[in-house]
Amino acid sequence: MPVDDEPFAARAAAGPSGAAAPAPAAVVWHAAAHGGIEIENPSWSAFTGQRFDEYRGWGWSQAVHPDDRAEVAARWRQGLAARAVVLLQYRLRRFDGEYREVMAQGAPVFAADGGIREWVGTCVDVTAERRAQEALRASEERLRFLDRIGQAVRGLNDATEIMAVTARMLGQHLGATRCAYADVEPDNDRFTIRSDWARPGVPSSAGVYSLDLFGPQATFNLRRGRHLVVNDVDRELGDDGGGRMFNAIGIKAIVCAGLVKGGRLVAMMAVHQARPRRWSEAEISVIAEVVERSWAHIERVRADALLREQDRHKDEFLATLAHELRNPLAPIKYAIALLRMSADPGRQAQAQNIIDRQATHMARLIDDLLDVSRISRGLITLQREVVPLRRLMQEAVETARPAIEAAQHRLALQLPDDAVLLDADPARVVQVIGNLLTNAAKYTPDGGDIRLAGWSAGARAVVEVVDNGIGVPPDQQGKLFRMFTQLHHSAARAKGGLGIGLSLVKRLAEMHGGSVRMHSDGLDEGSTFTVELPLAPVARPPVPMAPARSEGARSALPRVLVVEDNPDGLTMLVALLQALGHRVAWAADGPAALCQARAFDPQLVLLDLGLPGLDGYEVARRLRAEPQTSGAAIVALTGWGAESDRRRTAEAGFDGHLTKPVELDALRALLAQHARVSG
Repeated sequence: MPVDDEPFAARAAAGPSGAAAPAPAAVVWHAAAHGGIEIENPSWSAFTGQRFDEYRGWGWSQAVHPDDRAEVAARWRQGLAARAVVLLQYRLRRFDGEYREVMAQGAPVFAADGGIREWVGTCVDVTAERRAQEALRASEERLRFLDRIGQAVRGLNDATEIMAVTARMLGQHLGATRCAYADVEPDNDRFTIRSDWARPGVPSSAGVYSLDLFGPQATFNLRRGRHLVVNDVDRELGDDGGGRMFNAIGIKAIVCAGLVKGGRLVAMMAVHQARPRRWSEAEISVIAEVVERSWAHIERVRADALLREQDRHKDEFLATLAHELRNPLAPIKYAIALLRMSADPGRQAQAQNIIDRQATHMARLIDDLLDVSRISRGLITLQREVVPLRRLMQEAVETARPAIEAAQHRLALQLPDDAVLLDADPARVVQVIGNLLTNAAKYTPDGGDIRLAGWSAGARAVVEVVDNGIGVPPDQQGKLFRMFTQLHHSAARAKGGLGIGLSLVKRLAEMHGGSVRMHSDGLDEGSTFTVELPLAPVARPPVPMAPARSEGARSALPRVLVVEDNPDGLTMLVALLQALGHRVAWAADGPAALCQARAFDPQLVLLDLGLPGLDGYEVARRLRAEPQTSGAAIVALTGWGAESDRRRTAEAGFDGHLTKPVELDALRALLAQHARVSG
């Protein structure tokens, strides 16, 4: 008989006395020979909450789940007809309205005449056992699926292929419309779907997207490792919450499981459905586990690929280094041979210029290598001062002018006014801009156009170097700022280099709190490099240049003692000082240096540090300790030029620090600094 469910459920919440009571785990019931209930069954009432008048006769069937009711009634009638034990499994509504899985059994009780007197049966609540079995089966199925994915990708060593196989297997396992694995960019603003799987006829979702398309709340949650679960896009999301994007690609339900590592969203696995779908906890869990396991494998594959690439880069770099160092050595050797063979002043001057130019080039190569090492070890300290950007750009042009003029390029300048001030290390900013100009000269065919422009934009200064050179294909632009990298398309068209200039530009810009980026429309479309640096926070006047000494001043050239253990270096430096008009003495080791100092009474000592017998530090200490030489200026002459090396010599009492090979202008400036000036 029909039962009114709402008052039934309300009554069921309380027992006969009105107090809540737990349902029994098992029900014992009695039925008449014809199958209907004619006597009260207290345990049935306690479990189902039905009154006797509600379950009497066949009214008990109203507590059976509607989807199971017809089958239970049919099988019960079959048992009655067969006069045999009946076994049933169905869902029975408990007094609180929850349907529980029960195992039911009914057996006939026969009378003496062989007729059936009644039926006696039990209903046992097996919900917990069933759920445990289902959970176990689901867990085993999940583990088997994860193992199948692991087996499928184990032999793969390409990250994109791993993503593709993983997406296909997960999409098919879930019966989804589309499944996509996405890398999240380091900026945490964009993600890239490199490969996805979709049912036939469903378009691919591969591409680069902004996380903002998910809407602000979903984006916030994803970045914190919380999954996006939408069962019905139209009902749960507005246009601003991501609904517009999903509808545009025909998606009505989605799970997007994000993976956060080290506080940063690194990857996502998205499963799409073209119709609304209620995602189960088990499905969401397996999606999240797949993205994490796949990411671990992808990281290993990428790490292995990076090691292989670094090893290849190392081999290429060593070969390039050997080539780049041999290049200037050849003209130096030829120039020396020419000096020996010819007495013609013109040829001798030409040979000398070649030696000077090529030696300078070698020194710059070595300086770049040392800068890379110092930056990597954190040994570079910026010597900041407030300085006009205009002045630094002009100095950078002078450093790059030989390369620009050698290729007959046309250089256009757009300089800012002197009010655009940086709080920066002038030498390093000149190095940044100079490297970009040299790079433009190198990768622009002879007779090309280069433009250098600078301006202020808000709180930052902007420097732009534009060329109409060979350009960079889009797929190679991400590699430009890597150490020791020379792009394949440029190998036959460049004019040498170690592939470290742009890496230095990036690192030095970032040390200043700035950035560098490049743009190129492709091969033979030229390149644009843009550097942004913070402006000086307070507009202080720039540090003035040291005033030049008046023409009427006369300087007495200082007596110079040169201490150097390299015979060729010693001979040439002594000859150079003598050519500049100085009285010079020399020594090749520490003890000889002390003897020469006592006899010569130098006013300036150029002192190598790595000397036999006594090193330069000990020689300097003893010179300071002797009254006769204590007032002499002592300048370190060394191949070690890091900031830490300069600090060490300063702390040891040296008056200056020159790094080999010493530029003639730097040497002249030092000599002038220590000259005695008289009016």
